[in-house]
Amino acid sequence: MSLSLPLEMLGAPGSPYSRKMRSLLRYRRIPMTFILQNSPEAAARPTPKVPLLPTFYLPNEKGEIVPTTDSTPLIRRFEQEFEARSVIPSDPALAFLDAILEDYADEWLTKCMFHYRWYHEADATKARCVLPHWAMTAVSNDEIAPIQKMIGDRQIGRLGVVGSNDVTAAVIEESYERFLDAFDAHLQESRFLFGNRPAAADFALMGQLTCLALFDPTPSAITAERSPRIYAWTEQMEDLSGLGVDEEGWQTAKTLPETIRGLLGEVGRYYSPFLIANAEALARGAEKVETEIAGQPWVQKPFPYQGKCLGWLQEQYKQLESDTRTTIDSFLEGTGCEKLFA
Repeated sequence: MSLSLPLEMLGAPGSPYSRKMRSLLRYRRIPMTFILQNSPEAAARPTPKVPLLPTFYLPNEKGEIVPTTDSTPLIRRFEQEFEARSVIPSDPALAFLDAILEDYADEWLTKCMFHYRWYHEADATKARCVLPHWAMTAVSNDEIAPIQKMIGDRQIGRLGVVGSNDVTAAVIEESYERFLDAFDAHLQESRFLFGNRPAAADFALMGQLTCLALFDPTPSAITAERSPRIYAWTEQMEDLSGLGVDEEGWQTAKTLPETIRGLLGEVGRYYSPFLIANAEALARGAEKVETEIAGQPWVQKPFPYQGKCLGWLQEQYKQLESDTRTTIDSFLEGTGCEKLFA
């Protein structure tokens, strides 16, 4: 069913997925109305069963307008509706690598984002003070104070859900610094992940980096020192509506720089072993995921949604043509990612 324009999107500046989708729509020049979470305008909109950001209001198969969430399938839906300025590489091998890196950004780097924001006191203090004001500025300090405390307490209480704790803190922070090094090396070779035009995974990385690089004090300082290039790239990504693109903007599987393997190696080092251990824990009905990542212990509650993410990636892999699968296998060999599809 065709979509009416402008699209209506409910989001918040502090939501990495809101920033991901807002930037993507700007780049694709798809008209969009941004509705601020907790604003009077938002109060009139229906709430999804699981209230996630961003929320779009789109027709279902019956033509009824319903709240719709989850950025990855939303991107694919918009690809079907709007042809211009696609964010899915035309080369099916690159499109699959894009899916892996988008999932890594959405599901692993978000662990880094949530950890840094709420594990460190300076970051948690800034976040609890600023986040409520994105929806409410015309209130007194006395009025906002209990809301600030409530948000901080609630989010700090959720650290264990995403896997941030005293056991895993060192792994998470090491993984972020190694990601910065790998992505910085790639940006020296290529403006975006797959050439001179951005893919879905570029926007996924950018969404998390709006928090890690630009907002939260601890990772922002690390990013600015370790990779000013990534800091600048993140700000560039906010609005690429003026970027000229053509089909030659995509690289091919044969012309990708070796630095892509470096990024995939970080996925394989940290995210792959978590996905596999999480899936095994879910299959056993275990109360904990207990494994080793990068030679260090990892303990957290099983995460059902990330179990689904692994299933979706594996299903995409099975659907690849045999020659594309051969190309993918050669890319993934030795990165650790190949274990996801063994």
